[in-house]
Amino acid sequence: MRAMLRSLLMLFAVLSAAQLSTTAAQAGKRVALVLGISAYQHVAKLPNPSNDAGAMADLLRKSGFDVVETRRDVGIADLRRAVGDFSDKAQDADIAVVFFAGHGIEVDGTNYLVPADAKLARDFDIEDEALSLDRLLKAIEPAKRLRLVMLDACRDNPFAKTMKRTVASRSVGRGLAKIEPVVSDTLIAFAAKAGSVALDGDSSNSPFTTALLEHIATPGVDLRIAFGRVRDSVLSSTGRKQEPYVYGSLGGNTVAIVDANAATARAPSADNKPAAAQVAAADPGTAASPRAPAGPAVNPSSGEIAEAWRAVSTTTSPAVLEAFVRRFGDSIYGDLARAHLQDLKAPDTKVASKPDERSLHPAQKAAEPVASPSVPTPSAAATAATGYLGCFKDQGKRDLDGHTFYDGKMTAQLCVSPCRDKGFSYAATQYAGHCFCGNKYGASGPATNCDTKCTGNRDEICGGTWANSVYKVN
Repeated sequence: MRAMLRSLLMLFAVLSAAQLSTTAAQAGKRVALVLGISAYQHVAKLPNPSNDAGAMADLLRKSGFDVVETRRDVGIADLRRAVGDFSDKAQDADIAVVFFAGHGIEVDGTNYLVPADAKLARDFDIEDEALSLDRLLKAIEPAKRLRLVMLDACRDNPFAKTMKRTVASRSVGRGLAKIEPVVSDTLIAFAAKAGSVALDGDSSNSPFTTALLEHIATPGVDLRIAFGRVRDSVLSSTGRKQEPYVYGSLGGNTVAIVDANAATARAPSADNKPAAAQVAAADPGTAASPRAPAGPAVNPSSGEIAEAWRAVSTTTSPAVLEAFVRRFGDSIYGDLARAHLQDLKAPDTKVASKPDERSLHPAQKAAEPVASPSVPTPSAAATAATGYLGCFKDQGKRDLDGHTFYDGKMTAQLCVSPCRDKGFSYAATQYAGHCFCGNKYGASGPATNCDTKCTGNRDEICGGTWANSVYKVN
């Protein structure tokens, strides 16, 4: 057992040393501006953009972004001010991300984002009453590694139908116009390809934003792959009526907005030692264990912690897991390590098979929670919430599709309460830490694999792999 622990610590040291030169670049400053315009003053309101903005902001915060600025239903003056202020934050950022949900319009080949107070009675008014995409791109240009703009703004636009033309030859397009960024390492993602219209959807989030939430923050996944998955998801959910499109290019290296294997970022430790040394120091029995090579002192990044978890996730040694918990207990992997340790000590539990990665939230794809009792009971699942209805299958087109979120301390009640507050009739927990809300369930029939312990209460069951523990909440 002691030999295993020494081997583990040596692995920590190697990983830390290898990552010291890259940690600064990988974990550099990430900033985001999230904009959602639902309450248009002069045309019909849009139901989803405000929800889309809120969900995207939550995802980016949970993904460890240093700055996430959110603005909803702003007029042109506040929109310009928000973009100007964000430009200052992008000056020293490695990654700058902008998300906009609302109306967008193309006039004479130039794309504009439409604020809440825009009238756009004439084509001549566009420059005064809307913000050009070109100006937004200039605002994030100082970012060092990546500039990313995601536009859920290709909806069928009422301004284009009523706008008077002051110049007969001036064109007002359907959807947005194709754009080629002039600065390298810039990506612009449209909800629908140039000249086509995106759907607002019939749930609390648009099809495009729903797919972004599912894929964009997957740790370590190159953005080109992530957007490919977004495209496939939107095509599937809209019956191939809507196809997202990405403009711009990246170099040959992997570019992700969340570091490889990173989960929800933990607060930096006050002890500025490499990860291996910190684990060793946390275990009084490892004083003679190898330390990381001498070098600059750094805090362990979320990526380092994830690599360390990968090294111990399959161990059967309680001592190894206890050492991990002592050092990294306040990270999401600390929760997983404690669960693994509990399962090792419990004679009536078993280790689950590897879950289908498609069912994992981006924040959990780095690690596999250890399964819980193989045969759940309604009483176990319902200890913190009433109205348990049973275990039901889920699929790519979610069974409960009204609202979803992930929490590293999920319980049945933690899922039920926000679903009730948002006016939904049903809530469902899935795969330890996911929550889904909706007004119907059971389209795919019952399931038998709700066997995963909740991340927030190991005495509760929170669904399983593509399986929902469903509750009636209203």
